Amino acid sequence: MMMNRRMGMKGFAIVGLTAAALAASPVAALAGTDITTYHGDNSRTGWNSTETQLSPTEVAGKSFGLLRSLELDDQVDAQPLVVSDQPIEGRAGISDVVYVATEANSVYAFDPNSGEQLLHVNLGKPVPRDLLPGGCLNNGQTIGVASTPVIDLQRETIYVVAYTLEDGTPTYRIHALNLRNLRDRIPAPVVKSVVNASVLDPVRFEAASNRQRAGLVLANGNVYAAFASFCDLKTSSSRGWILGWQKDTLKPMPSRPLIDRKASHNEAWFMSSIWMSGAAPSVDQMGRLYVVTGNRILGPTGAPAGEREMSESAAAISADLRYVSEYFTPSNRDALDEADQDFGSGGIMTLPDQEGPVPHLATAAGKDGNLYLLDRDHMGGFTPNGPDKVVGKYPIGGCFCTQSYFIGKDSAPRLVTSGGEHLMVWKIATSPDSVKLERDVVSPPIVSGQFPGFMTSVSSNGLENAVIWAVSHPPNEGPKTITLHAFDATSAEKLFSHPAGNWPNFDGTANVVPVVANGKVFVAAYRSLSIFGLRVPSKNLVSIAPDKIPSVALPPLAAEADEQVARAGN
Repeated sequence: MMMNRRMGMKGFAIVGLTAAALAASPVAALAGTDITTYHGDNSRTGWNSTETQLSPTEVAGKSFGLLRSLELDDQVDAQPLVVSDQPIEGRAGISDVVYVATEANSVYAFDPNSGEQLLHVNLGKPVPRDLLPGGCLNNGQTIGVASTPVIDLQRETIYVVAYTLEDGTPTYRIHALNLRNLRDRIPAPVVKSVVNASVLDPVRFEAASNRQRAGLVLANGNVYAAFASFCDLKTSSSRGWILGWQKDTLKPMPSRPLIDRKASHNEAWFMSSIWMSGAAPSVDQMGRLYVVTGNRILGPTGAPAGEREMSESAAAISADLRYVSEYFTPSNRDALDEADQDFGSGGIMTLPDQEGPVPHLATAAGKDGNLYLLDRDHMGGFTPNGPDKVVGKYPIGGCFCTQSYFIGKDSAPRLVTSGGEHLMVWKIATSPDSVKLERDVVSPPIVSGQFPGFMTSVSSNGLENAVIWAVSHPPNEGPKTITLHAFDATSAEKLFSHPAGNWPNFDGTANVVPVVANGKVFVAAYRSLSIFGLRVPSKNLVSIAPDKIPSVALPPLAAEADEQVARAGN
């Protein structure tokens, strides 16, 4: 999560701070901001409310642009992480540091101000793509660190899951690396598990058939990792897993798959994969983990009588991984399965507590383009013929994406969606007896290829100067580059657009998350880390009194494509 170690405060203002408190306390008084987990905090809001440099005016000005591009050894599918005022072994003083992991199993540490490489470690030979089962092509040439690591600031430790080829065998290991030197604090154990998933026989975890792409989670004194499959591979062990380890010892927790039973024969395969386009599971105040699962693949005879599984579902899982406490499955689950329209192509966000009758909300969307607003206390279960028992359902466009959240300068909470080719901002409108989303502004279309949707994040100085950042996929025609965009959060007016790296692996989605901290924007791509910022740094900005948001006409949405891209997922 975003933290300020010197001040002892959460950098994400929505954690424990109200809109009134944000407006009353200029954020410029805070020191450096840390980004230690996927999308900035365990709610996955993507909001940095401590950004004092990058106002809409500055971002749209001539001083903002690409500062430098740093060379890496392979493709990056993990989000960069940032730590301010970090000591580095063998170097005097302290530095801001950006940590980035690659598919070659390398972890780098750079000084973002100078571009100096401070540290580099390789965690082992990555697995070549031609060794993947089923001829899976939606990866780079090698598969190493595919998920976003997570940092424990108090222990000065970064946790990383690496995929290594050991004696010719694909193997997962979890590492706890010292932030000062990137050396293992604990010998890295092999990831393995055996789960008694039914009365029939156990399910065994096989590294060769399970893909670890979702970001890591640090919560409840544990580190958690979720797994999917390689390209919907049909094996008895290729399914949705969440495994956990005690953070201090890396001792494995008792594990359970995200299904209740396995099929009794070889013609029914229950995938329930957790991939979420690289998003990490979110966590609520009770320590429960939230995920969205992908498709199941049924053989010709279907599921055995009484079989219950968690495909195409949003689920809340207990901190000890022993049970699912709440879940929601869309009523059209079977149609989603048949068309490979994974609900789990997008991440899930647990919103900060809201006013009104439903204080504990969550949002999730998938390939079919519907955003669900969920009550975390009563998620809705499964109603085969409908209607779905949810708080709301809204069309946003096909979503290989995650949502973002911020509080506007009018003190109203807002949701940012990025399905299809449009960025949309929604106001969360509450009353004593209702909760709904009201569409606020919509961006012009973003030129993007591969698959629908893209990743966003938000920066602001308290409630002022909110900027929405997005990274588009490489276009279908022309150079295979990804592009960083910036939008004014109150009007959706585009402020900035610039290439941010190459992405030659067109079969594998560029699920690139823009990271904003301390006046800089970080975008990781193929063999590069691009750093954007002000060439002439501005003076610190201060919060000003909230003003009314100007009325902005909503442009019509472009018609959805006749055919959604189906197969990209696991």
